[in-house]
Amino acid sequence: MAPNENAGVWSEMAEDLKQRGLKQVQLIIADGMVGLQPALLHAFPKAKFQRCLVHVMRKIGSHVRLKDREAILNDFKELRSATDVTAAHKILNDFYGAWEKLYSNLIQQLKSIENELLAFLSFPPAIRTTIYSTNILESLNKRIKHKTKPKEQFPNEKSLDNFIGVQVISYNEKYFNRSHRGFGQVKDTLESLFD
Repeated sequence: MAPNENAGVWSEMAEDLKQRGLKQVQLIIADGMVGLQPALLHAFPKAKFQRCLVHVMRKIGSHVRLKDREAILNDFKELRSATDVTAAHKILNDFYGAWEKLYSNLIQQLKSIENELLAFLSFPPAIRTTIYSTNILESLNKRIKHKTKPKEQFPNEKSLDNFIGVQVISYNEKYFNRSHRGFGQVKDTLESLFD
């Protein structure tokens, strides 16, 4: 979409989405892309921002000793099963207490994004497993990559755009009448969040 990631690029993308008709956003789920959060929250100030817990776990795994990796990741994974914000804070405080002596910088980084780790808990339990990560989008990206890989090369950028567009349209048609796991159960609740 752009040669680099920064607030200006994301602001342009948000304005483009608004011009194309996007009016209300309740939740933004993303990894730690530079400038994304302030740009999107400026454009959609009522939205909550959820940091992808899968990406956070990958970061944790890459910043700890191999001998600690399994234990620390298992401790952090408990956050996904928190029933409410109070339980989540207890899980995080226990996590901080257990690992702060060994990984103080990492724990400080996590503390600085704590609210972004817990936004999914503001939504109905039926959809929380879907909205604490960017896995749905990652799955689509993987599917597109799988389809483009055998092509080796495209004659020009327009042909690549067209090919990817066809893949996305095909995906949308396949899943158009389906609700992702849990969303059908809470449709009325989710609709009530919008004006």
